[in-house]
Amino acid sequence: MPLGFYIIMAAQFFSALADNALLIAAIALLRDMQAPAEQEPLLKLFFTISYVALAAFVGAFADSMPKWRVMLISNGIKVIGCLMMLFGSHPLLAYAVVGLGAAAYSPAKYGILTEYLPHRLLVVANGWIEGLTVGAIILGTVLGGVLIRPDWIAPLVDFVPFVDTHFQLSILLVGGLYLIAAAFNLYIPDTGVDHKPLKNNPLYLFHDFNHCLKLLWRDKLGQISLAVTTLFWGAGATLQFIVIKWAEHALAFDLSKASMLQGVVAIGVALGAVLAAKFISLKKAVRVIPMGIAMGVIVMVMTVVTDVTIAMVLMVLIGACAGFFVVPMNALLQHRGHILMGAGHSIAVQNFNENLSILVMTGLYALLIAMDLSVNTVIIAFGSFVAGTMLIIKRLHEANQRQFDSVALLDDLKH
Repeated sequence: MPLGFYIIMAAQFFSALADNALLIAAIALLRDMQAPAEQEPLLKLFFTISYVALAAFVGAFADSMPKWRVMLISNGIKVIGCLMMLFGSHPLLAYAVVGLGAAAYSPAKYGILTEYLPHRLLVVANGWIEGLTVGAIILGTVLGGVLIRPDWIAPLVDFVPFVDTHFQLSILLVGGLYLIAAAFNLYIPDTGVDHKPLKNNPLYLFHDFNHCLKLLWRDKLGQISLAVTTLFWGAGATLQFIVIKWAEHALAFDLSKASMLQGVVAIGVALGAVLAAKFISLKKAVRVIPMGIAMGVIVMVMTVVTDVTIAMVLMVLIGACAGFFVVPMNALLQHRGHILMGAGHSIAVQNFNENLSILVMTGLYALLIAMDLSVNTVIIAFGSFVAGTMLIIKRLHEANQRQFDSVALLDDLKH
């Protein structure tokens, strides 16, 4: 891999590290304000909504200038969100601004890979970026937990100007991580790819985004990879809540220990991503679809597990299946999107679908819980949905292949 790739990875790592540390700090701040408990999960909603609401704009923005500059501007927006939280803005509003920066950052961080690297390295690159992102999630959560501890941070408050509480200091330190990411952004090489001037007419941008959305869903390979990644992110977000509730029910864990199981799943995702990067080429990406079916089936095994050791192994296995099938699909989606419409537009379409899936699937999960269904019933429904949907996607791909082969045969007969 060229040096520029590692600079891109470093920038992504520190930005994602700060995102996750800031989430913990924001939750702690809400509790210190004695805000209603339901505002805590709303942080996720406020962070995610920009990905859906601004999908028509961020892709065009990412393709309008060099990707390193887009990443720099996006990290600057995240710093503004930090400063808002630091100087008294409501955490929900401030974290929404950070989400705005993240929504603009995402098309650039993935899009630059397709511009900078040959397509044969895309699966490996995605393995790296997914593995590092998972690592940033784990370390960011731990770091956030450390930064909100008053016994560790409060003694330092007196040495920092303009800071009165340990919450403010923790947020200031997270802002420093965004600045480190921005410093790496400055050294990301320009790929030399031509850029499309940003249109001023919002109606044109909506029309352009809608065109890209239809284009990717109609593409025979694009629709398969987009369907898989959309399902993965919606299922992954829902699984976070399911794991906590299941661990409390089946393993008698408290909230702290149950949350740690999410880290175990994340380790499995990183492991699966590394294995996919090593063994799966871009040409063979669609062959990993059965792993998604296996993931749905394995999730249902949770209903009969009550031993902690077996539960840990199961979490790693679920995560590994997820990482192994999503990384090649992600690479294939980026490759098709780059060919069809440009990297930034492609990632914006991907983000729109994936984050809409997160909002819908977590909403359906909340509805099932509101109906007072048992956690095992929810797990069976969830696992069946994932396995069934992946089976439908597999059948769709097989039908596409038969259609493609038939067309190719007709073309051969004409000649």
